[in-house]
Amino acid sequence: MFKQSDLEQLKSKGIAEDSVKRQLKQFVDGFPFADITRPATNGDGITVLNDKEQEQFLSIYGESVKNGLRTVKFVPASGAATRMFKDLFNFVEADPQKQNELAGKEPFKTFFTDLKRFAFYPELAGAVQPNIDNKGKVVGTLLGKDGLGYGNKPKGVLAFHSYGSVVRTASMEHLLEGVRYSADRDKNVNIHFTCSPEHLQLFRDSVKDYTVALEKEFGVKFNITYSFQKPSTDTIAVDLSNNPFRNDDGSLVFRPAGHGALIENLNDLDADLVFIKNIDNVASEHLLDTTVRYKKLLAGFAIKIQNEVFELLNGLDSGNVQWLERAKAYVVGNLHLALPSGFDGWDNNRKSSLLHSLLNRPVRVCGMVKNEGEPGGGPFWVRDADGNMSLQVVESAQVDLGNPVKKDILNQSTHFNPVDLVCCPKDYRGRKFDLLSYVDRQTGFISEKSIGGRPLKALELPGLWNGAMAHWLTFFVEVPAASFNPVKTVMDLLRPAHQNM
Repeated sequence: MFKQSDLEQLKSKGIAEDSVKRQLKQFVDGFPFADITRPATNGDGITVLNDKEQEQFLSIYGESVKNGLRTVKFVPASGAATRMFKDLFNFVEADPQKQNELAGKEPFKTFFTDLKRFAFYPELAGAVQPNIDNKGKVVGTLLGKDGLGYGNKPKGVLAFHSYGSVVRTASMEHLLEGVRYSADRDKNVNIHFTCSPEHLQLFRDSVKDYTVALEKEFGVKFNITYSFQKPSTDTIAVDLSNNPFRNDDGSLVFRPAGHGALIENLNDLDADLVFIKNIDNVASEHLLDTTVRYKKLLAGFAIKIQNEVFELLNGLDSGNVQWLERAKAYVVGNLHLALPSGFDGWDNNRKSSLLHSLLNRPVRVCGMVKNEGEPGGGPFWVRDADGNMSLQVVESAQVDLGNPVKKDILNQSTHFNPVDLVCCPKDYRGRKFDLLSYVDRQTGFISEKSIGGRPLKALELPGLWNGAMAHWLTFFVEVPAASFNPVKTVMDLLRPAHQNM
């Protein structure tokens, strides 16, 4: 199937030939739809914390930090902000007459009317003078490489919020968050950004001065690290007949495989607990207290779950038969897993082995926000091939919308996923889990793209918080909408959450 030059190309990227063959087979076979059985709702898969529980989990997290808990704040921040400015790209590419027409229509009308409310306005005004009233020049300067270059920069280095004469980027806001909820007992703040190699220096430059300022103000020490999506996680592209897609020079075309590839980056970290939050989900400082409170609550909840699981695993290791019943009750009642028929007739060693395998997994607690029309996947009960039910984050693309029953279940969803996770990646003996062992490889996506006008099909790996964590111990907790403030388009920066109130 592959030429010698193809094999050399695979070797240079660190991609195994067998892996590519599996990918080609997936293009042919497709991916099975998620067998959603019902949405996770309050009291049925989603926990709503009362005041007493909130105080308990805040205390658990605080005590764990005092006892030496090592945390890392993991921020997926790869890729340029191109999609954030999609409408403005259409504007700047139009002729002057068309621009005049568009300027009177939304969203452009609001963009120009409220231009001074954007945090990047002072820099933009300085760069575009004396043409501040020339709308084409304004947008061109904002996006173009000869101006601010926002059209090709990563979101993490863009000016998001203004505090009088002080401007903060998204990355800077993440640093402040890190100080407030992930500093360890020695005042170390560990933050890890995933970014593209070409953007690394931009990230470093954008946070350098603010890092020094925060260290001085709060008496903390930052450990900021970066990693790139590994070339070995790229997936092969195919034509519409599922044959390998090739460049004009005959070389194979590979594409980044989506955020699911970052499970490898997460797997490389060494931490007791990891906070995960997207780069664009930050708010102006007036909402920071809410964010901090619920991050700590999720962490305390995760630690409580982990402690319960560790106790059961140690009990099973002791050989005392009383732990078999306790572990069974937890697996069935708390994890909602169905044990095999005839389980009660098994010998104790066989029972212990199965219960041990079901419990000894990484833990994740996912914040879930009430559905108010925001984009994103949602929490569902999903049945696997063996008939087991588990909680999963499911995207609409994973659902058979041609099946009216499944479509109705999807539409009944009460919450959506804001990507607000707390993860416990170590086992009860303090060893790192191999997170790659808990990925459901059958939950990827196939999408249609094009290169030079030639159509192709691309393969995305199971999403980081979807199939990449499918076999973790998963818990959903309701968090307030105020903790979710994504910036998907430039106009989102005009929302109250991104204005200094």
